[in-house]
Amino acid sequence: MADSKIINNAARVLKLVQAGTPADQALRESLTQDRHYTAPAERRGISRAVFTYYRWLRWLDPKDSPQKQLEAALVLQERFNKDPAAIKAEALSARAVPEWLKAEMDPIPVDWLRQLQREPALWIRAKQGQAVSLAAKLSHSRPASLPQLPALNPQLSALSYSGLTDLYRTKEFQAGEFEIQDLASQLVSLACAPQPGETWWDACAGEGGKTMHLSDLMQGKGMLWASDRSVRRLAKLKDRAARAQVFNYRTAVWEGGEKLPTKTKFDGVLVDAPCSGVGTWQRNPHARWTTQPKDVSELALVQTSLLNHIAPSLKPGGRLVYSVCTLTRAETTAVADAFTAAHPEFETVSAQTLWPHELNANGMFIAVWRRK
Repeated sequence: MADSKIINNAARVLKLVQAGTPADQALRESLTQDRHYTAPAERRGISRAVFTYYRWLRWLDPKDSPQKQLEAALVLQERFNKDPAAIKAEALSARAVPEWLKAEMDPIPVDWLRQLQREPALWIRAKQGQAVSLAAKLSHSRPASLPQLPALNPQLSALSYSGLTDLYRTKEFQAGEFEIQDLASQLVSLACAPQPGETWWDACAGEGGKTMHLSDLMQGKGMLWASDRSVRRLAKLKDRAARAQVFNYRTAVWEGGEKLPTKTKFDGVLVDAPCSGVGTWQRNPHARWTTQPKDVSELALVQTSLLNHIAPSLKPGGRLVYSVCTLTRAETTAVADAFTAAHPEFETVSAQTLWPHELNANGMFIAVWRRK
């Protein structure tokens, strides 16, 4: 039986979510307010209970109280953790994801559905070549190995972390020795393959996780442009870059329109586009029940527009990399095929779907073109 204090606090978070606040935001707000009297273990327990509730939502009786539903969800999670086969494939297909997804993913891999019901792994990125030494400093961490992607293993600086320490408070994090970054996101930067001395543009940079990784792969040499529509996110990027001692970049606000933030011609451009986030549903199970088909269709138009606007900024021979942490057909292969058909001046280098059950990480689609 779960601790009653944790269950009651989790039930209060559910009320915020039902009032319209996304679960991750509701947790941040609640746990920040309660930080002075909620122990770290309790905060972890509350977060786990809330996410477990949304992971097993369609197995729960809506007539029960929130407390009873939370307890039932935690029991289901423990049962599944002990024996994943205890939950039949038919039940997963019917209950783990919304019905509309079947029109966008056909077939839906059962192994992916099982992965959705697992608690997510935590990945960190060491500076290039320092994963082994960092693992020795941080207990409960080990370097990643990807048998299905052997060519990338020598370049990986990813560690999976299974400890309970608040990594943000470690001296290694404060010294800029690592970033908390999902493995799939790290693979996007490796797909870019930037070289020292080149000029790259991270067009949808957000808070800069991939910008910093690109800089690390470039050994701090060359120039990076980082743009986003959010001034707040770019300010966060600058704070993170200062801590990580990343200096070879400049930022610019860009809304995604035809007018680009610079006339620079680039050796490479990364378009890590806004998307429906289906590939992150293991980490954010509440989004399974809030994402709608219209979100997918609207975002596919945005993604196509971004690629079309950015295409002229590539030098001859330059690499254009498109990534989205989703798995819907409309936002992945359909966008890539449409761009290829509309831009004969580009040749396709690769197109790949990274599946959560193969990586133990987020799902990701990555397409790479080269300007002829």
